[in-house]
Amino acid sequence: QVQLVELGGGLVQPGGSLRLSCAAPLSIRNIYTMGWYRRAPGKQRELVASITGSGSTNYGDSVKGRFTISGDNAKNTVYLQMSSLKPEDTAVYYCNAAVRSSTGTGEYWGQGTQVTVSS
Repeated sequence: QVQLVELGGGLVQPGGSLRLSCAAPLSIRNIYTMGWYRRAPGKQRELVASITGSGSTNYGDSVKGRFTISGDNAKNTVYLQMSSLKPEDTAVYYCNAAVRSSTGTGEYWGQGTQVTVSS
C-alpha cells in the first residue's frame, strides 16, 4: 500500500507555529489535489486545507487566516504552515492526495502526525 510521507508535528504552545510537509512518491501520477485533514479526539475528520495542481487553495473555516498551504508539483510535495495555533487545533493531521485519470479516481493517505497545542 503506497503511503504519503508526513513530516513535522509535535508539541507547541498556544500562539506558536508549526510546519508540516507531505511527500507523495513520484510514482503516483495524475495528482490533481493534495491537502490536509485532521481528526481531534471525539470529533469527525475535517478538511484543514487543500491545493490543486494549478495552485487553487481551499481552507476550513476554523483555520482561515492562520494556516497557509503551498505545494511543489515537481516534488509531489505539499506544505502546511500553521500559525497562531490554538488548543483546539490539537489533532492528528493526515495528508491526502487525490488522483484522477481516464481510468478513474483514487486517493492516498499518510499515516498521520500528531499536533498538540498546549501550555
